[in-house]
Amino acid sequence: MSATASFTVPSPHGPRPVTLSYARVGRGEPLLLLHGIGHHRQAWDPVVDILATERDVIAVDLPGFGASPALPDGLAHDLPTTTAVLAAFCAALGLERPDVAGNSLGGLLALELAREKRVRSVTALSPAGFWSEAERRYAFGVLLAMRGIAQRLPLPLVERLSRTAAGRTALTSTIYARPARRSPEAVVAETLALARATGFDRTLRAGTTVRFTDDLPGTPVTVAWGTRDVLLVRRQGVRAKQIIPKARLVRLPGCGHVPMNDDPALVARVLLDGSR
Repeated sequence: MSATASFTVPSPHGPRPVTLSYARVGRGEPLLLLHGIGHHRQAWDPVVDILATERDVIAVDLPGFGASPALPDGLAHDLPTTTAVLAAFCAALGLERPDVAGNSLGGLLALELAREKRVRSVTALSPAGFWSEAERRYAFGVLLAMRGIAQRLPLPLVERLSRTAAGRTALTSTIYARPARRSPEAVVAETLALARATGFDRTLRAGTTVRFTDDLPGTPVTVAWGTRDVLLVRRQGVRAKQIIPKARLVRLPGCGHVPMNDDPALVARVLLDGSR
């Protein structure tokens, strides 16, 4: 069920109000799901029903993405601020050290929350922040191109393309290894989400200097990487394992950068195993 949570976050100029949109379903221990840049919480839809059989699943739209408005003046769309916003969101929902799973930017945010001892476990799917400078520039260039295309395509054309496997491939093959499996409705919705994301430019700009370089002793960490990820290549998973030596590194065969739709059963199992 869709809902919103409103709370305040400290800023240099005093508390600022923030509202995040989220969906919550299932019962059990809480599992917070964080999507990637330019996406929305519906990226997790292919796995939510499986997860909800065992867990209280909370999928949130990050600030300036999906149905969540951008952060107000005085709050930057950077890693420390977004991490603080998510911590305040958890407090508002009464989630004390939940298990967290994230994809891409969401994976990096999950690891940041772990670094601050705010989570019980992390499962990061192709997390950002383990790139070389050349890999980061490449990924950001691709993301900017995807955003530009999404903003220029007229909605009737997006809808027409979404009705064929070839059209869905043209629109989403950068993030999915099996784009034809995505439903037409989902492809239209996520193309619009990318085009309309009010937090995209500021979030991407803030990421230019980001690297994740800290071990996370005491927190169970799973890092999973799709073997067909063409946005953040899978050797970055090896770097993640070097930085977090006790992390479990998992291959996702045949999966792309956003693996939830490519192999829902496998991704759900990885998430459940990583958060036991």
